[in-house]
Amino acid sequence: MLIRELPQVAKARGLRVVDIPMTAEERSRVRRRLVAPDGKVLFLALPTGTVLQPGQVLAVREGVAYRVAAAEEDVLVVYPRDLAEGVRVGHLFGNLHRAIEIQDGAVVALWDETLLRRARQMGWRAERERRRFCCGRPQGGHHP
Repeated sequence: MLIRELPQVAKARGLRVVDIPMTAEERSRVRRRLVAPDGKVLFLALPTGTVLQPGQVLAVREGVAYRVAAAEEDVLVVYPRDLAEGVRVGHLFGNLHRAIEIQDGAVVALWDETLLRRARQMGWRAERERRRFCCGRPQGGHHP
């Protein structure tokens, strides 16, 4: 099934849903072949720059909605002791153009060994874990 554009479907009501787990990196690769868990082959040919989000429907065919899901992947999790420390963690990650999420009071970013060492040098409790990361890839770039 060739997918050149995303359907205008907000929710998959009344349809059988097949979730397609993808890592944050995979959600930014929108020109490729993938196989859904039900065996259906999907060919993504979406516009350059498209970033898929968990919950987004890729296609609806024969009563089935094929939906993007966040896959578990390696992430860096920092557990701030208080709000001020959480702000410092967010500031550091932001200055490094890292996408972050707040999950259960922890700051979560895509796995980076160097960033783990840096967080620990700052005295923060930081761990490598496997979690779903929904934020997507950072946009990159530099400050003007």
